[in-house]
This record gives sequence, C-alpha cells and structure tokens, in this order.
Amino acid sequence: MSSPAERTVVVTGGNTGIGKATAEALARQGWRVYVASRSRDKGEAAVASIMAAASSDSVFFLALDLADLSSVRSCAEAFLARGEPLHVLVNNAGVAGVRGLTKQGFELIFGVNHLGHFVLAQLLLDRLTSSAPARVVTVASDAHYSARGIDWDALRRPARGITGLGEYAVSKLCNVLFSQELARRAAGTGVTTYALHPGVVASDIWRRVPWPVRPLMTRRMLSVDEGAATSLFCATSPEVAEASGRFYDKCAERAPSPVATPELALTLWQRSEEWSAPYMA
Repeated sequence: MSSPAERTVVVTGGNTGIGKATAEALARQGWRVYVASRSRDKGEAAVASIMAAASSDSVFFLALDLADLSSVRSCAEAFLARGEPLHVLVNNAGVAGVRGLTKQGFELIFGVNHLGHFVLAQLLLDRLTSSAPARVVTVASDAHYSARGIDWDALRRPARGITGLGEYAVSKLCNVLFSQELARRAAGTGVTTYALHPGVVASDIWRRVPWPVRPLMTRRMLSVDEGAATSLFCATSPEVAEASGRFYDKCAERAPSPVATPELALTLWQRSEEWSAPYMA
C-alpha cells in the first residue's frame, strides 16, 4: 500500500463515536480523510475537531444519509467527482434502537446498517479497484450470532419491540454476509474486505434507545477509542493484507456465525442488487 500521505479513506459516520475515533487516528497517520455524515453541521464540526487534534489539513466532509439511497448516490458522485483514489472505505455508521422505514420503504436499521452501505460500496468499487491494493472494512457486531436468519418480509416493516435488538442482529448478520460475498466477487482485483466486532461500545449508536434502558445498556461498555482498534487493524495492518471476507474481533480472526453461509450471502447480495437497481444505473 502507498505511503500514508498518499492514502485516502472514506469513513461513514465519521462525525461521532467509533467513526470519529477511526477518522482521527488515520488523520494522525497522514491519511486524507473523508468524514461522511448525515448532519452537515455535525460533520463539519467533526472535520474541524479532527483537523485540530491531528494537525492535519486533509480532512473533508461528505453529505451522506444512509436511509435515503438517493443521498447515498449523491455522496458517491461527490467523492468520485474529486478524481481522487480511494484506498479504504470504512462502513462504520449504524443505528440501533430505532423504529421506522427508510425513504425507500425498508426497515430502518437494516436500511442504514446494510443496504445504504451496500449501495455506497458498489458505487465506489471501481475507484477502489483502480486504487488497489484497497480495503472495504465493515463494522458489524457479535450481535450477528443471535440472528437465526433473515426474514425477508420483515425488512419491509418497522422494527418491533422497544430496543429493536432482533432487527439490529439481522442487520449485523447482513454486514458479515456482505463482506463475505464482496470478497468472493472482488477476488483477484486487489480489493480485500473485512467485517468486525468493535466490542460493545458506548457510542451514539444507542442514542435512540429509550430512557432508562439506555444507561443500563451502556454503563459497562468500551470507550470509542477502544472500539476503533479493530477497525484500524483491518484498515491498515499488513498482517491481514492477503485475507479477505473474514470476521475479526479484538484484532484477531474469529469464526462468524454458522448462519453466515455462502448461500445466504449470495441471496442477500442478489436481493440487495434488485432493491437498489434504480440508484446504481
């Protein structure tokens, strides 16, 4: 991989939590960093904060609402228009504990955590390939072990229950499956993929879990800096340069759920392509 000063990374949700910690660490190493965020005010504030902390003038904002595939397409177009290489895409942004639907009518947790990132990665894949060696790092979770599969019908209705933990587990299973199938499709191109469990982190992902459940859930969780460690490992470590499609926890490979089969990964990919086709043309 090229020297840090020549490397470019896009971090979704880079304005807060694990994403911001990841973006700041890479900026300190001299990377050109793009912070993709739904809120322009929060995103630009994070850019200023990261530049100050990292003594860098190479941190930039991208507008990205993963709950709206039109916004995902606009984000990709805005980056591509800059004509820069892309060496790492960190699919970090995520939501939990929310109910609702995306603009295109998908269950909100699935839509943000998987489908929006699926479209973004697809739209940026040619640039990643032309910049190879390149990596796609997806922040999943060990919550995926509790998903028994994917109820395709449930992906079209709001989450049930207060916490939405069942829907969250399914979305994280989708992250693992996406990384596996992308690895298969990108084999030989110089683009490698990684899914990871960051640890149970007290980040803004839990911000919409109702009080008093939220403080009980987060009181013993890791800090965001601790949570960013495995993302950084997968994004930069030479130890995993030849690996692809694998799952990591505490900077070490870990077997994913037995439910994460190649057959389910292929089905998810094909359905995701069908659902997102209007935004990929």
